[in-house]
Amino acid sequence: MNTDKLSTLTELIAKNAKQLSIHKWDYGASFSNDYSVQVDRGVAKQLKASQKQILTLRVWNKKNQVGITTTSDLSEYGLKKALNQANQASAYGNQNEQTNFSPLAKMIIEHKNPDKKNPAGIKKLLTVLKEAEKNLLTKHPSIKSVPYNGLSESFFKRIYANSEGASRFYKNSQAALYLYARAEESEKKPRSSGSFKLGHFLQEIDIDSCVNEAADKTISHLNYEPIKTGKYKVCFSPEAFLTLISAFSSMFNARSIIDGVSISTKNSLGEIIGSEGLNLYDDGLHEKNISSAPFDGEGTPTQKLCIINAGKLTNLLHSESTARIFNTNPTGHAGLGSKVSVSPDWLIVERSEHVSSFDDTLNHQTYLGDFVLIEELNAIHAGVKSSQGSFSLPFDGWFVRDGEKISIEAATVAGDFKMLLKEIINIEKIQEITTSGIAPHVWISNLSITGEA
Repeated sequence: MNTDKLSTLTELIAKNAKQLSIHKWDYGASFSNDYSVQVDRGVAKQLKASQKQILTLRVWNKKNQVGITTTSDLSEYGLKKALNQANQASAYGNQNEQTNFSPLAKMIIEHKNPDKKNPAGIKKLLTVLKEAEKNLLTKHPSIKSVPYNGLSESFFKRIYANSEGASRFYKNSQAALYLYARAEESEKKPRSSGSFKLGHFLQEIDIDSCVNEAADKTISHLNYEPIKTGKYKVCFSPEAFLTLISAFSSMFNARSIIDGVSISTKNSLGEIIGSEGLNLYDDGLHEKNISSAPFDGEGTPTQKLCIINAGKLTNLLHSESTARIFNTNPTGHAGLGSKVSVSPDWLIVERSEHVSSFDDTLNHQTYLGDFVLIEELNAIHAGVKSSQGSFSLPFDGWFVRDGEKISIEAATVAGDFKMLLKEIINIEKIQEITTSGIAPHVWISNLSITGEA
C-alpha cells in the first residue's frame, strides 16, 4: 500500500464518519508481508508466507466516551461497518478517565525510510537456515540438535490519522535469525544455549556470528557444577540486566502508576532510586534499533527520554491521557486503545560521568575474585512481582573464580529490584548492543543465589 492509497483510506473513513454523524475519530493501520522458515536436521519443518492488514479505529461520542473496534476489511463497506461498531461501543466507554488526541500528533517529524529491497523469499531463507543449522551441528561433537531455530523477514507499513488532520506514515523491514543448540554428553544433563540476530534485511544478518555464538555459549555450559546457596557478588550480562529493567519497567510507566500496579507513586519523580552511577534512557529512534518507529500509536513523535539520571528518577513514560493527569506532554510510548497502554521502546543503560564510588577493578573479563556471572534470566513472567519489586528467577550463568568460568548446573537469583539498583557497585565502561537495547555489564554487591541441591 503506497501513500496515495493510504490517503484514500483516510478519505473513506472521513466520508463515512460524516454520513454517520461521527465528528471525532482516529485510527492506526498496519500492513505486512511476512516470510519465515524452520528446519529440523536439514528438513523443512515449517514454511510460512502471509499478508496481513489490520485497522484499529476509535470513535468519540458526544459525551467524549471512546468506542474501539478492529477490522481487516478495508473496503468502503468494511470501514463503514467498523465506524458504526465503534460508535455503538462508545456508549460503554470509560466515563472516569477521558482519552483525547495527542497534542503532538500533528507535530512535524523527519524520518527516513530504509532503502527498499525485495524479500529474499522462502527458498532463499530455507537454504540459509539449513546451512546455518548444518554448521552449528559440526561445531562440537556434543551438539546433537538445534531444536529451536528460525529465520524470517517482515516488511511492514504503519499509518496514524485522525479527524483533526493528523496523518503519519512510515515503513520498515526486519529480518531475524535464532539458533538454539542442545548438547548431550553421557551421564550428564543436556545443556542448551543460543543466539539471536536482527537486521533490516537478510543480507544484514551475520549468519556465521550467530552460529559461532550459539556454539560457544552451549559448549561453555558443558562442564557444570552445582552452586552452594548463599549471598554472592553478581555481574549481570547486558542482555540479562536489560531483561530485568524491562521486567520492572512499571516503575517508570505512568499508566502502571495510575493503576496502582507499580512500585513507584505519583510522587516518585525526583527520588533517588538507584546508584549515583546509573543513567537510563529510552531511545526508540536509536540507529541500532532495527524496529525503530518515528511515532507511537497515538501519533506522538518518538523521542530520546532520560528516565534515570545519576540514580534519580527524572521522567516517566506517558500516553496522552497519563500526560494530562501528570500535567506534562506525552512521550511517544503509547499503544492505541480505549485505555491506552504504555511501554518502553529501546532502553539504554549508561554509566554516569560523575560517579566516583565505583570499583573499576570489577571487570567480567579480568576480575580474579569470586563472583557469579549471569548470562540469561528465565521464567520472567512467573518469577517477577513487578508491583512489589521482588524477583526470583532461574538463570544461565557461571561461577567465576581466579578467572576460570564454571557453568552453574541450576540456580535461581532473588532480590528486591529497588535495593538492587542502589547496590550497584560498578557499571563497566564498554556498552554492548543487544536485541532489546544497549547496556554494559553491571555489578551488584550481593544477591541471594539458591542452588539446586
